Amino acid sequence: MKKYISRAPDETKEIGARLGKLLVKGDVVALYGELGAGKTVMVKGIAGAYGIDERDVVSASFTIISEYNTSPPFVHADLYRVGKTEEFLELGLWEYLGGEGVTVIEWAEKADEGLPDSTIRVRLRLIDENTREIQIEGIDEKGRHNL
Repeated sequence: MKKYISRAPDETKEIGARLGKLLVKGDVVALYGELGAGKTVMVKGIAGAYGIDERDVVSASFTIISEYNTSPPFVHADLYRVGKTEEFLELGLWEYLGGEGVTVIEWAEKADEGLPDSTIRVRLRLIDENTREIQIEGIDEKGRHNL
């Protein structure tokens, strides 16, 4: 497990970008944390590693699943507005898990029971208004230590 302290959104994005550069097709990244913990900011950083402009990464108030035409394909799912496991299954997100792309899921606790054992888990915790603790589990186990 890797642990980081981020003192600004740009630092969170940078940690996300470093993680994004280590991901390969089939990887699933699950993001956990309360509202305002920085999950979407982290996704913007990960997406940036794929050349996706952070303005193109939107929250669940607009869309639940976004697929980007990158190599490998980048999929961002935000389950904030998904209530029950049945709703999650109806979305078709399962089709992306472990497939040809990289899948990043915000509010992953809503789908935790169905995520692959190889999922990389990122936990973001509010320390104060500007500071976040970020724990990343599972990347070291894949032999990728340069985060």
